[in-house]
Amino acid sequence: MNLLRKKDISQMLTENHHGPQLEKVLNAFDLTLLGIGAIIGTGIFVLTGQGAVTAGPGLAISFIIAALACSFAALAYAEFASAIPVSGSVYTYTYVTIGEFMAWFIGWDLILEYSLAISAVSVGWSGYFQSLLGGIGIHIPEIISAAPGIAGGAKSIFNLPAFLIILLITFTLSRGVKESSRINNIMVILKVAVICLFIVVGSQHVKPSNWQPFAPYGFSGILHASALVFFAYIGFDAVSSAAEEVKNPARDMPRGIIYSLAICTVLYVTVVIIMTGITPYTSYTGVDHPVSLALQIAGQSWVAGFIDIGAIVGMATVLLVLVFAQTRIVFAMSRDGLVPPVFSKIHTRFKTPAISTWSVGISSAFIGALVPLDRLAELTNIGTLSAFVMISLAVLIMRKTHPELPRTFRCPGVPVIPMLAMGLCFFLMTQLLFITWLIFLIWMLVGITIYFLYSRQHSKLHHENKKQSSC
Repeated sequence: MNLLRKKDISQMLTENHHGPQLEKVLNAFDLTLLGIGAIIGTGIFVLTGQGAVTAGPGLAISFIIAALACSFAALAYAEFASAIPVSGSVYTYTYVTIGEFMAWFIGWDLILEYSLAISAVSVGWSGYFQSLLGGIGIHIPEIISAAPGIAGGAKSIFNLPAFLIILLITFTLSRGVKESSRINNIMVILKVAVICLFIVVGSQHVKPSNWQPFAPYGFSGILHASALVFFAYIGFDAVSSAAEEVKNPARDMPRGIIYSLAICTVLYVTVVIIMTGITPYTSYTGVDHPVSLALQIAGQSWVAGFIDIGAIVGMATVLLVLVFAQTRIVFAMSRDGLVPPVFSKIHTRFKTPAISTWSVGISSAFIGALVPLDRLAELTNIGTLSAFVMISLAVLIMRKTHPELPRTFRCPGVPVIPMLAMGLCFFLMTQLLFITWLIFLIWMLVGITIYFLYSRQHSKLHHENKKQSSC
């Protein structure tokens, strides 16, 4: 029964006023840009090329299918975020609805999701950054330009740009949340402006004949691409991890989650339609900069240069939000006693979980420098999809166990919407490779071992139960 012990919501909210505190500085506008900052990056600047080759112009439908799976889960996130404004995202929500073991399980899963997502985006950022440098005649030595064996056969051993950008983002986040939010807001506005520039210029060079055939590999190609481009939506859930640092979480959290997802979906679909309309989808085979390539083919190389800059800025904001979210997950787990207490220590001057931030940053930096992008993306997807399944299940349980809990936002269509979210997400998981499932299962087995060897005995709930039983 200890595996099913749950945190009391009212007690948890009260305790957070006495434990390590995070500063409340964010509003709905900050949260929306935080979500856009997390979502728009590698997905639109890199994966659109791979997706177009897989699904053709039908990739627009793939994005919509992935967006539906995310939007159903987003409604569940919004209800939890408004009712339980505490750091930890789905980890915390699972703790109060299903119990400690499943909370640890999903927390360990989130560590995999965010760590690999951070690393994957850093690799994409490195590619665009090196492309930009190459355009002005600067070339990074092959040995430090990519993960082992990626560039120049066996010559590359370390992706130095990917490593350094994560350390720079980590340093920025360690200096304070409001300062990081301001930087994120500026960069998000810049990259959205660049995408709008692509839409305006690119739409003038669309040839409808390039949309034929619309789905060259049938609906199965569209579905397979949906599982691939799902990576493009990873990040909106990071908004919920900021709940404890929001001035008015009950009102602003649902707005930030839903607004950011809706805006990004419109931008994704529009970009894909224009991109595949400028040139046939086969033109993007093996291309890691599809958006700028489309403009180069259209004879608008001057705009393509802006796209490269927008990609670099855009992926930097994704890194900022993902590192932020990961540190808040670790912070919440540490405050609950499931990981060592050092990770929940707050910096006296900057009011940030500095040790947690630097630990996440350094470990992700090494992964990004040493592991290829294609291996990172699918593992990130399976971690995120399983988290979405869990949040959808948790909202159903909380409606039964805590019907009286105040909710400023309620997920509509319960139980249909959460069940659709679970079904869609699990279906997308079945589209992933067997090796992805195998690595995921190994990771989770390692996490279960850690729980029984350390976390179960060090849990704060464990110590509270012992005190009560001794009284």
